[in-house]
Amino acid sequence: MFEPQQATVVKRESLVPNLQLLTVHAPTVAAKIQPGQFVILRADEHAERIPLTVADWDREAGLVSCVFMQVGTSTYKLGKLKPGQVIPTFAGPLGHPLDIEQWGTVLCAGGCYGIGSIYPVARALKEKGNRVISFVEGRSKFLLYWLDRLKAVSDEVLIATRDGSLGEKEGYPNMVDRMLTAGEPVDRVIALGCTFMMYQMAETTRPFDVKTIVSLNPIMIDGTGMCGACRISVGGKTRFACVDGPDFDGHEVDWELLLSRRKAYLGPETESAER
Repeated sequence: MFEPQQATVVKRESLVPNLQLLTVHAPTVAAKIQPGQFVILRADEHAERIPLTVADWDREAGLVSCVFMQVGTSTYKLGKLKPGQVIPTFAGPLGHPLDIEQWGTVLCAGGCYGIGSIYPVARALKEKGNRVISFVEGRSKFLLYWLDRLKAVSDEVLIATRDGSLGEKEGYPNMVDRMLTAGEPVDRVIALGCTFMMYQMAETTRPFDVKTIVSLNPIMIDGTGMCGACRISVGGKTRFACVDGPDFDGHEVDWELLLSRRKAYLGPETESAER
């Protein structure tokens, strides 16, 4: 169960263009957070509440770190915070922890802000004795980050860039399809990142019947299941990502519904950031 609290900014830095790393002092959250969980925060008293998956934490120091993309007004406000400033709302941990067991060989796929989010997952899986293959993808090498961190907690790191500047010049669906077609043993896939990336991963693994877990990030407001903003359909049943998730079987998600709801306020959000 989460406890609402404030947080103090310790560090904010730009990782790659349009992606920021925010580290705050939030000892209550740091003491309880587990891989796969998230927080809901506001940049100031007038900002909207937005969910961010936690990318790292230090329990002893009471620190929590999140990677986020600057898209609308609220995330641009987050991107301007300075050390010492107080975040008025920092609620968490929220959601169920990811199921971390000794599965065998696990492919952890991350793109964009999901590269940061996949790091604690890969670390926890490795600590459980799994063979961890971390896969990262981006348009170009200058959009990739934390590769050294992932290498430290993975048995293998696969990289794909659309322009071929680093790793393979192809998308991850082709690389994963080739791996599975060749019979490389993969017992589980965990994907974090933009909705379309997770959709593509789920569709790629579906013919091979490889369990694929995705971390869904629909619009959220309160984070307790009361508002219903994060309503999704999984296995033909209504679920709320904040309290039933955020992790679900990607082969059971109604992706068409999720993608349409995810884009509902994209236009106004982008316009507000440009004003």
